[in-house]
Amino acid sequence: MTDFIFRIPAPSVEISGRTERFAVRRIFCVGRNYAEHAREFGNDERDPPFFFTKPADAIVPSGAALTYPSLTQDLHHEAELVVAIGTGGWDIAAKDAASHIFGFACGNDLTRRDLQAVAKSQRRPWDMSKAFDESAVIGAIVPGQSIAPEAAIRCHVDEQLRQNAKIGDMTWPIADVIAALSTHVALAPGDLIMTGTPAGVGPVARGQSCRVEIDGLPDAEFRYTV
Repeated sequence: MTDFIFRIPAPSVEISGRTERFAVRRIFCVGRNYAEHAREFGNDERDPPFFFTKPADAIVPSGAALTYPSLTQDLHHEAELVVAIGTGGWDIAAKDAASHIFGFACGNDLTRRDLQAVAKSQRRPWDMSKAFDESAVIGAIVPGQSIAPEAAIRCHVDEQLRQNAKIGDMTWPIADVIAALSTHVALAPGDLIMTGTPAGVGPVARGQSCRVEIDGLPDAEFRYTV
């Protein structure tokens, strides 16, 4: 048995209705996967999917009270469907993608929008705007290999509806996202894919609560302390 100088906690997500937890290996995120969201930031919705990452230890369970992040005055919510990978693979065909899915969850890709804007203007990476501590709020995973295209995805801030779309509004469906991502990296059990956010992203301030809902899945919610 290998000895380590110190023990590092293993990030994981609750599985709905089960005592086991889903161990998280990596978090991949899809950019601009809803046409209206792409257009609201002046981008072409026909662009192929592109990907960025968050560290696994950025995960926050639903119901958490969080400290407002440092270095930002413009923290945004981004409601997303999260796909949990249960079977790995390289260069997966879209027709086979569902067989690699363990389940689905609600997620919130929190973004320091002002830092992102500066990074874009300077043609630098987005990492510090997307991959900061407590930047991935994820609800319990519901096992299954499909989700209805007509399932609604919504985000509320202090009970005010901000985002409201359907999963079927994605530019690149789940199977295509998995197929495209698996040409870049070999997917593995424990990977999570945050599949993009619909239009209506906006700020969450100190003292406010935020809740992501997707039909058929447990909510992903949090509150920022003052």
